[in-house]
Amino acid sequence: MIKDNQKRLNQLHVALDMLLVAAAYVLSWFVFFRSGLFSNETGGFLEISIESHRPSSYFTILIFIIPLYLVLNVFFKLYTPKRVQGKYKEFVNILKVNAMGILILSLSFWLLNDKTIDFSGTMPAKDLPRRMLFIFSVINVVLQTLERNLIRLLLRYLRAKGYNQKHILLIGYSDAAKGYIDRAISNPEWGYKIRGILDDNKERGLEYKGIKVIGHIDNLEIILTQNTLDEIAITLRLDEYDKLKRIVSKCEKSGVHTKFIPDYNNIVPTSPYMEDLHGLPVIHIRRVPLNNTFNFVSKRIIDIIGGVIGLIIFSPVMILTALAVKCSSAGPVIYNQERVGLHNKPFKMYKFRSMVVQSDKSEQKAWTTKDDMRVTAFGKFIRRTSIDELPQIINIIKGDMSIVGPRPERPFFVEKFKEEIPRYMIKHQVRPGLTGWAQVNGYRGDTSITKRIEHDLYYIENWSIGFDIKIIFLTIFKGFINKNAY
Repeated sequence: MIKDNQKRLNQLHVALDMLLVAAAYVLSWFVFFRSGLFSNETGGFLEISIESHRPSSYFTILIFIIPLYLVLNVFFKLYTPKRVQGKYKEFVNILKVNAMGILILSLSFWLLNDKTIDFSGTMPAKDLPRRMLFIFSVINVVLQTLERNLIRLLLRYLRAKGYNQKHILLIGYSDAAKGYIDRAISNPEWGYKIRGILDDNKERGLEYKGIKVIGHIDNLEIILTQNTLDEIAITLRLDEYDKLKRIVSKCEKSGVHTKFIPDYNNIVPTSPYMEDLHGLPVIHIRRVPLNNTFNFVSKRIIDIIGGVIGLIIFSPVMILTALAVKCSSAGPVIYNQERVGLHNKPFKMYKFRSMVVQSDKSEQKAWTTKDDMRVTAFGKFIRRTSIDELPQIINIIKGDMSIVGPRPERPFFVEKFKEEIPRYMIKHQVRPGLTGWAQVNGYRGDTSITKRIEHDLYYIENWSIGFDIKIIFLTIFKGFINKNAY
């Protein structure tokens, strides 16, 4: 039933996408030729006359454009079930489809040049206005985004009401099973209906959040013959490998879709990924996109350019701050503090001095607390507004830091936290940052270190240039003022 529903939904998606691509193209034609905004436009390589181009010449090109965009939608996974694709990722894929579409169309029309592209044989490819294609792309992004979000809302409503449910049986009472149940209950819009758990080591009737152990694994064959399940989710513990092989064999024999949710969440917390080693599946413990050379170099180039621009923009503020620090208290304007960076290597991080001068020993091992007597009057202001961090732009240009990344910590606290907080040291697999995902979510200053690390790990495993840009914008709008900075 679920498979049939998914097929129908995909067919609906395809039909709607065909209509939306056509509608976006027709709207772009009206905006370009009939709105009066582009009456003196240049199309392609020649200046065109609006009156000499009939609508039919343009609209017949849709026979080529619609299949192209449907293929791109498939390639960029826009027909992936809504249960497993978030809104943000879906929107990014829509942008990719339209960027690639306009690139392919522009290149194709440039290569065709004088060849006609309509059935009447009156319009050369070079006469199709490039700005019209851009307008088409913008309209198509808007329409596709609205369509998919409306479908998402409709599915959420229907599943919350009990329709379009996916009936699932869990095999194995483990932490993985509990985690799966937690997420299914927290997200009723997914439509996951868990029928129960089979386990050889737990008593029948044992319950976790309303989901009961309904029998032993030997009962699986009887349950499968009833043909009322959409999926089997195997959530066995790691020491039950022999059972796993037998269960998979039974499930595949029945034809029920089977998935494996390994009980190693404490080892692989978020985004493992697979590598095919000549037919041998290899699971990498952690996915770190910045280990890719292209990603690493791209981020470094952006850091250098952004650092230079930031230095130019903030230089007046930095000069005034330097004068104020010098006049407000005795001591150096800028001080450097040892922090731990990429690959656990120490570096000197620069800051405007916001405290009275103190010994290295006492400064390195003490947190700043509320109403700390060491902080100067002007120091309180620059700490609260994050102005004291601006000299770290020099660290970014030097390569010690990045614009976005986990905040670096002092060696004393690194040694302390790595013993107390699981996975703490993973943050050093990337360059530390001036701002980060934890900071824009409020985990700055005197806040939970554990929560901070959770956000840092999410950033490390889900890095993209778009994610960096998002964090930078969030920093601009809500990240400079730090209520927890003492």
